[in-house]
Amino acid sequence: MRLTRLRLLAVAAATAASLAACGGSSGGDASTGDNAGGDGSIKSGLKIAVLPKAINIPYFDAAYTGAKKACEEIKASCEQIGPTQATGAAQVQFINTVIQKRYDALVISAADADSVIPALKKAQSAGVTVVTYDADVSDPSARTVMIKPTTPDQIGKSEVTWIANAIGPSGGEVAILSAAATAENQNTWIGFMKEELKNHPELKLVDTVYGDDDAAKSAEKAAALLQAHPNLKGIISPTTVGVAAAAKYISGSKYKGKVQVTGLGLPSEMKAYVQDGTVKSFGLWDPGMLGYLGIYAAGIKASDGDPKGGFTADGKSYTADSDGIVIVGPPQEFTADNIDQFSF
Repeated sequence: MRLTRLRLLAVAAATAASLAACGGSSGGDASTGDNAGGDGSIKSGLKIAVLPKAINIPYFDAAYTGAKKACEEIKASCEQIGPTQATGAAQVQFINTVIQKRYDALVISAADADSVIPALKKAQSAGVTVVTYDADVSDPSARTVMIKPTTPDQIGKSEVTWIANAIGPSGGEVAILSAAATAENQNTWIGFMKEELKNHPELKLVDTVYGDDDAAKSAEKAAALLQAHPNLKGIISPTTVGVAAAAKYISGSKYKGKVQVTGLGLPSEMKAYVQDGTVKSFGLWDPGMLGYLGIYAAGIKASDGDPKGGFTADGKSYTADSDGIVIVGPPQEFTADNIDQFSF
């Protein structure tokens, strides 16, 4: 998949120009010599596994594209493995496989913040470097660093702003369509959504449901929300699977134009629903950078370096906070005015 790296933060005003010039995949054009951490080198020949919450999900495929780019740069072998269902129990089986096959490192998006911890600690004891990306575990000692797409408060505030703008000043009832009830990142974002909703008295949160990052189940949950809450005006779905499923369902229903949808989605999956007016805006970050930075952090640690002390990748410097969390950048909003500029 060809990805366009998002230019965020201070260069937001130059986004369109930068994207047009970049034209490559995430982690794109930095030379290997400019990417270092710890003692300044990463061993070649490392064997690294990437374990998403579930395979065959475009969001995680995009993250893996970034991971593969990083593996090429550091001369590592890289393989994505994982279950078809996003559960901690399913991931544990693959963590055990990583141990048995003697991988040097594991980059994992935790489907369950708690249940995978014993297996991850077992992997560490066996000499496997563990880095989390996208979704963290509840015990930081079970991994080296966490590659977080953006700050949770920015995500929560942004999603509430998007739905408020889509519905308009009259407001109304809104609901949240999340992934798994045990997903650490989802629950954290929802917590900040609820805080931000206090600043929007025109909006009333009436329900939170879970589609478990399954498209069919997410569509069913969206339909059930509309039946249970006939006055519903908006659905916020902080998951790429859920927001696409909700938008697809509403696009072909009598609720199109009456119930707004927003959340975290891939431009490639959401473009049709923006163009047909079902979705006014949604957002995300570049998922490729999650995989890209995850590989670099894992490579540094597996080479006896310390990514917590800061490292350089793709020509940019990244530092970890006191909890070992590395932030990629703030979310990007996509609308009919700019969605054609993004290709992932």
